[in-house]
Parts: sequence; structure tokens; C-alpha cells
Amino acid sequence: MTEDKQLPTVVVVGGGYGGVAVAKALDARTQVTLVEPRDAFVHNVAALRAAVDPTVAPQIFLPYDRLLENGEVIRDRAVRVDGTQVELASGRVLRPDFVVLATGSTYPYPAKSDRDDSVEAIARYRHTYEQLSAARRVMLLGSGAVGLEFAGEIAAAWPDKTITLVDQAPEILPGPYGAQLRDELNRQLDELGVQRVLGASLLEPPATPLGELGAFAVTTASGARIEGDIWFRTFGVQPTTDYVAGDLAGAMATGAYLHVTPRLTVVGHDRVYAIGDIADIDINRASVAGRQAQIAAANILAAIDGGDASDYTLNPVSIMLPLGPTHGTGQLANGDLATREQVANAKGRDLMIDRFQQLLSSRE
Repeated sequence: MTEDKQLPTVVVVGGGYGGVAVAKALDARTQVTLVEPRDAFVHNVAALRAAVDPTVAPQIFLPYDRLLENGEVIRDRAVRVDGTQVELASGRVLRPDFVVLATGSTYPYPAKSDRDDSVEAIARYRHTYEQLSAARRVMLLGSGAVGLEFAGEIAAAWPDKTITLVDQAPEILPGPYGAQLRDELNRQLDELGVQRVLGASLLEPPATPLGELGAFAVTTASGARIEGDIWFRTFGVQPTTDYVAGDLAGAMATGAYLHVTPRLTVVGHDRVYAIGDIADIDINRASVAGRQAQIAAANILAAIDGGDASDYTLNPVSIMLPLGPTHGTGQLANGDLATREQVANAKGRDLMIDRFQQLLSSRE
């Protein structure tokens, strides 16, 4: 009688887009442990629609219980990772052969949920929907992709509301995009009746709590007066790397990101990988985290088998930006504009909810 060969061990820290993808890709060949403080995967791509449609929130919180066939999911939080071990809030210490850091980023609610318990999170989205329903005038601070998408969602759900985007930047959607994309977005925003106040910051934030119904008036540095009934902040991404410690802390880059090699290993640590929003190699986007997860998984298997590792390569700049279920545009990889129909088919109509429900419900 022969003993079973011990599988290499992998700890994946973070159960977001990158974490679930890499854990699932490694499940058949390694002993995977996924560490995540939430009780369910959150499909953040659809979070803004959950704030305007109460039927959506229950669909975007997906339990982890069917994600892995061989590995395990631990509901816990990593409090210290130093390159050789992972210490959890519960006191448990894991010493795996490989570590994948995929803790993502925080972002102001409702673009990302701020609750670890899915029941509480769903109730919070329901509350936000009720508050938004009762408001006549909505102010969004930030005119990047999140602010634009949220404005589109609100306009689609409640065409009669007054929606105002405010940003100190002189134009919407900062970033490496062509002028024709902004022109088309501005045209559709006009069509939806979304107002823009750009090029000046607020002298003071509203006195009312963020996301809660309550009349307010604010003034920009240029003298524009804005009145509203509810407001949200739609800027401020922050990588979640506060647990990085010891030798691993030497790889911290500007803005709390981790500096990674083209093979997605943390610089100076050939058995620690960082993917998604915490890696300094690409933009923060769910699709990027998914692609990096596949490269990281393949490179871990190559290290196990003695094969050659692959480099992660950047895709051309592109974006699909829905403004509700039927409006929106984008920039394709070849620089062309995406049509409304292309955006609706790729993202806008269902926000890929079915795709992630299938990923989290099937062990195949």
C-alpha cells in the first residue's frame, strides 16, 4: 500500500474576482485555502444597479460553499503576511508553499459593499434604494467611470430626478482615453439630463450624511451653488495591503500597491504572487484581476512541475462604460467607439450577473 503524494499548498488571501479565479484554477492540482472575511463573494460590477433596483442585491452576494471541490474557504481576515506565513485574525497561522495576495481595494459605498455579512449588506442596499427613491435631486462627487455609471443607473431608474456630477477635474473620465469617447459620453449624459459641474472642488462637503436623505446646499470654489437631497462619493480607490509586513513590506510601491514582476510574483519573493487591484502592474478592473489570476495560477503550476513561467502582458487601453441598461459607450482595443448595443450586450443589460453566479455555483 502506497501513501498519497502530498499536494503543494497554496493560500489565496482575498475572495474577490482575482482570488476566486486563481483558487478555482488551482483546486485540482494543489491544496488551496482561500481566506476571506466576507461570508459571500460580492459581484461589485453590479453593485451600483443594486442601489437602484432592490431585486439585484440578493443576486450579487454569492456563497463560497460550491467554489472549490478539494480546497477550503476560511472566513477569516489576514492580519500579517510576511512572505513565509499568513497570520489570521483568529490566531491561526498558515505556512503554505505558495501565497497569492488578492485582497483588492476599498471604494466608497455603494460601488463596493462595506459590510462583511451578506444579509446586512443586502439590507443596506435596500435602504439606499429607498433613500434614493425619495430624493428629487442627487449629487455625485466624482465624474470618473463609477460616477458616470451611477449617474446612468439613477437616470434609467428615475428619469425625472435631477442628477449633478461634480468634479474638480476639468473633464469627465480622466485617464488614457480618446476625446471621441468623452464627446459621446457627454452627448448621452445630455440626453439623460445629467448635469455636470466640473473644474472646481466644493468649499465644504454637504452637512448631511453621505447616502442619507436630507436637503443640502453646497458651493464650489468657482461660485456655483448646488442643491440636493442626497449625495454620494464616487471616487477614492484604496488598495487593501495593510496586512503586508516583514520582508514583504519592502516591495510596497507608491499608493500602497505591491510591486510585482511580469510573472506577477512580488519583487524579491518568488513564491508570493500579487494580483488584481493591489498589484502595480495594470489598472484596477475586475477583468484585469481575472486575467492575472490565470497567469498566476499557470505560473504556480509551472513552478511545481519545473516548467517555464509566463509573463503578464498589458492589453490595449479599452473600457465598456454602461449608463444604465440601454445607454453607454466605450473604447475598444483598436481605439474605436463601442456602440450602445455592444455595451449593453457585453455589460449593461445584465452586468454579467449570470456569469459569476455560474462560477460560484459549479465545481467543474
